[in-house]
Amino acid sequence: MTTWLVLLPSAAAGRIAAAGSGWGHLTMTIDGNHYLAAITGVRDGNRAMYPADLGLPAGHPLHVSDAVGMSATWHRAQAELNTRWLDCRMRAANLTTQAFRDLLLRGWINPPADHPRLTVIYAPAAEPEFTAWWLDREQAIPADLELIGRPDLGWDQLRPGWPVDSVQRARITVIGVGSIGSAAVHALAAYGVGTIALVDPDRLLAHNLIRHQLDARHLGLMKVDGLADQIRSSWPGTVIEPLALDVSAHADKMRPLFDISAVVVCAADGVGPRRVVSHLARRAGIPAVLACVLEEGEIGEIIRMMPWPTKGCLLCHRQDLADAGGFDPEPTLDIPYGRGSGARPMTAVAGDLQLIGQLAAKVAVATLLEGDGYYEQVLPADHLVAGLRPRPGLPAPADVRRAAELRWTSIGPPRPGCPTCHPAAADESGPGRETAG
Repeated sequence: MTTWLVLLPSAAAGRIAAAGSGWGHLTMTIDGNHYLAAITGVRDGNRAMYPADLGLPAGHPLHVSDAVGMSATWHRAQAELNTRWLDCRMRAANLTTQAFRDLLLRGWINPPADHPRLTVIYAPAAEPEFTAWWLDREQAIPADLELIGRPDLGWDQLRPGWPVDSVQRARITVIGVGSIGSAAVHALAAYGVGTIALVDPDRLLAHNLIRHQLDARHLGLMKVDGLADQIRSSWPGTVIEPLALDVSAHADKMRPLFDISAVVVCAADGVGPRRVVSHLARRAGIPAVLACVLEEGEIGEIIRMMPWPTKGCLLCHRQDLADAGGFDPEPTLDIPYGRGSGARPMTAVAGDLQLIGQLAAKVAVATLLEGDGYYEQVLPADHLVAGLRPRPGLPAPADVRRAAELRWTSIGPPRPGCPTCHPAAADESGPGRETAG
């Protein structure tokens, strides 16, 4: 049997707490399709009924539901009554109506003879302060009550287990908000990152819908704008800055953006954007996290580039792998998906792409926290290969054998003469003499 949930908005809870009479009637808005009710009006004793704003977003079913005045009641009570509520819920037990009445501090309104009536209890000395009961003339049954819109809710609920302040003051830039990038943005917001800049010049097209975090409501919009609206709705505490720019063509605008970012995450398609991000992040002195899927969706790859003298850039690392006979995916990265005779088929499914995006977000946040002294966030190494639909025969480090297998490898030092790692050897205007391979 489906149980009802009653929502008590902070506005209604505040009116009950401030009322002087100690009892009164309530107005309920009721949605029978979802077994959901909310308190939308509070009466202080025999005075007027005062409305209480739900504080729910537009489109919530309670906004179009019926309001029924005088359909519930409230009372101040001894703290013991709320303790009994907890006990009854744990034991699936009830109170007699007389035992319930004996614990009220003021006021009594007989329940109807033919059906239970909701009664909200306020006991300021108790934990919880507010409870709810279905009350008839024989028994009081504990009801499910949820307080909404309280100022003490939000990220503070995660203290002290999660370093809220370190993450909320951080700014992360995400380059490329396609299938992987959009998943990374949602995960970064879920970690509590305070500011996220989105960089992508593309619109959401029909063939994107099968794998993207956006849906048909955003079709034709710039991806950064649709994703910004989505994040603002789901994570209102996160500041989103949408920038419909190309990281390569607008490098002059990227440099100041990178300078104020703590980490940059690149999930853009193609060799060029990844190399530009590696180069610009190195010059800005910030970590870069590069995420993609390779080999027709068989493996996922995340590379963290640290701007340290002991760590090489993307070009250095790829050349190290090539010299060792290792995996070189980059010649295929510039072929687009799903369009034209030269396109690759869409072999990577949404779930795998979201997994890589979420892992990229974790790597970025772990890097932030390691820098703030949270050493339990130190990563095993800087290059991660994840098995998605792995096949045998790929060179190391892509030779994972099982789905969900994760393999970490290290990144070596800068190579001599690298134009990214050794600024004196390069033209300051860009990535210089980087070449494919």
